[in-house]
Amino acid sequence: MKRFIETLKNIWKIDDLKTRIINTLLLVLVYRLGTMVVLPGIDPSQLSALKNQTATGILGLLDMFSGGAFSNASIFALGIMPYISASIVIQLLGMAVPYFQRLQREGESGRRKINQITRILTVGILFLQAPGYLANLHSQLPESAFILKGAYFTVSSMFILTAGTMFVMWLGERITDRGIGNNGISLIIMIGIVARFPSAIWVEFISRLNEQGGGLVMFLVEMIALGVVILLTILLVQGTRKIHVQYAKRIVGNKQYGGVRQYIPLKVIAAGVMPIIFAQAIMFLPIVLIGFSNAESATGIAAALSNPTGFWYNLTVAILIIIFTYFYTAIIIQPTQMAEDMKKNGGFIPGVKPGKKTVEYLDTVMSRITLPGSIFLAIVAILPAFAMIAGVQSSFAYFYGGTSLLIMVGVVLDTLSQIESCLLDRHYDGLVKNAKIKGRYSI
Repeated sequence: MKRFIETLKNIWKIDDLKTRIINTLLLVLVYRLGTMVVLPGIDPSQLSALKNQTATGILGLLDMFSGGAFSNASIFALGIMPYISASIVIQLLGMAVPYFQRLQREGESGRRKINQITRILTVGILFLQAPGYLANLHSQLPESAFILKGAYFTVSSMFILTAGTMFVMWLGERITDRGIGNNGISLIIMIGIVARFPSAIWVEFISRLNEQGGGLVMFLVEMIALGVVILLTILLVQGTRKIHVQYAKRIVGNKQYGGVRQYIPLKVIAAGVMPIIFAQAIMFLPIVLIGFSNAESATGIAAALSNPTGFWYNLTVAILIIIFTYFYTAIIIQPTQMAEDMKKNGGFIPGVKPGKKTVEYLDTVMSRITLPGSIFLAIVAILPAFAMIAGVQSSFAYFYGGTSLLIMVGVVLDTLSQIESCLLDRHYDGLVKNAKIKGRYSI
């Protein structure tokens, strides 16, 4: 406890770190307050039917990603998922369309152009999703819940929902630039998930307390199992494969440098939590296409892909996670650039020729460690389905592995890693004694 208090004091002594943490907290507070602001023209006291609709199923998961804004009929109800969907489309186009490939090679100017196109596409997706969300409100809420009616309410609400998501995007970008963490969007998603965690535990505890015989024992077993899953997830996110590099001797003046073996830590899951977010964004498409109001009455393929405990839903999620893990890893880890950097610094991998052979070696290693990592990631992602089948309340089961846990663990570790690095750079003790928290290349 003494060490923890001392660490907090050290964090407060670093002006830049203190400012970043305060900025992050203030921006997160703005987001959480926004999730509670109900759309103009709707009576907040008559949202019980909407909350019941999002208590379970795929809409419950969507509500979790929006931090409860979906069930609150909030101005942030559509959350950040439209932006994630737009990002997926743009990144896929970057693999197939020469124009986007050229933009990716243009550095900062190309990145700004891609971001602009992504925002425009996000607005287009929002204008498709907003009418569906409003139709769902009309189907779930009584007529008396609508203070405003007709075209005026529909049009104004569409613009408000669109502006709400764009504002959340802006908050995420400000967190990235001025706050803590590599990706403010991921942090915003995590905050929305964490906000549901206390109530989920309480609901599970009450349900087990009301059971006859062994309810509390089962709750204790569930909490222990949750701890084990969290530990395994941390090990998965922090797992690395070390590539040893020999650096040639260099003489500068009268001093000799190099001649020692160092290593490059290649992450087992270099893509972080982005494959999970991408896969989940794809899985929300069926309810977007058929309409939020028709999600419960869907049949056929739409019903199969909208059932979080169903076989086809979880199989599809697992396959998408494996695919997106390879896809995003290929974007983040570039063996050609790594080989060139090693060569410029007089480094080489023992037993591997510099140049093309080094590129092939790094590519082979990444492929080998990414496959088991992506499979394990997929298994953890579908654990909530098994928890729900075992009788765990759905609101709590979502934290029992799955997207929620992976995002929470990934983002928290990345944030702590940045704080740890900042403390060590200023010659203060880190957050963990005798060890560093391992960050990731990206989230």
